[in-house]
Amino acid sequence: MAPMRGMAILAALILALGGPRAAADVEVDVELVLAVDVSRSMTMNEREIQRRGYAEALVSAPVLQAIRSGMLGRVAIAYVEWAGADSQRVVVDWTLIRDAADAAAFARRLSADPGMAMRRTSISGAIDFAARMFDGNGFSGLRRVIDISGDGPNNQGRPVTGARDDAVAAGLVINGLPLMTREGAGLQWQLDDLDGYYRDCVIGGPGAFVIPVRDWGEFAAAVRRKLVLEIAGIAPPAPARLVPAADAPRDCLVGERIWERMRREWMQP
Repeated sequence: MAPMRGMAILAALILALGGPRAAADVEVDVELVLAVDVSRSMTMNEREIQRRGYAEALVSAPVLQAIRSGMLGRVAIAYVEWAGADSQRVVVDWTLIRDAADAAAFARRLSADPGMAMRRTSISGAIDFAARMFDGNGFSGLRRVIDISGDGPNNQGRPVTGARDDAVAAGLVINGLPLMTREGAGLQWQLDDLDGYYRDCVIGGPGAFVIPVRDWGEFAAAVRRKLVLEIAGIAPPAPARLVPAADAPRDCLVGERIWERMRREWMQP
């Protein structure tokens, strides 16, 4: 009976202390969500360029050097594709990357997934989804970053500024990669000053930055540069970082206004 009594006492102690202790989170230099636009305004060619660009960047010498040079020498990365308010898909979940082998394994998983196009564009939905991914992910980063790429403004879900402000209040940094390439079926959604829209309406947090892509030939280099800056925790020089400030702030509801105008046009006889 004594062993049984001892086990009962141990069980009672565990219950009183709140159950078995969870394993400690793995400390990393940065927790990074790569949130990539796959709305229908993006052609299959553009989606393939994005996947290939991120896969190649992760195994590149500059990115690996940035990882090795961190205080801890390791990062945690997840890759998410997004479109409408309820259209997000985790392609590669949280993965610890310490060296070339880890990066190559991540790149292989990214390249193996065929991907798909989804409807609408909800940057706010992507930010909210990515922000929730940090909770209980098994990692503890010195910095937590959401990296948003997209080719148009928010046109579904709550206002993008609300999602941005909530994420920043939670201690996250949001960086932007606006795609200003003028390709695909969604030209009616594209803004001439999409980089300014991202600056004023999307990014936020200490050191947040925008790196615009104006030609798909620039994409791979832009992704490499962005990843190095995010992993190293360094903002780019001001002249290359942002477009000049406008006299007045951008209309952060411009995408919603375009959608409403087009909806009215579609309903006309």
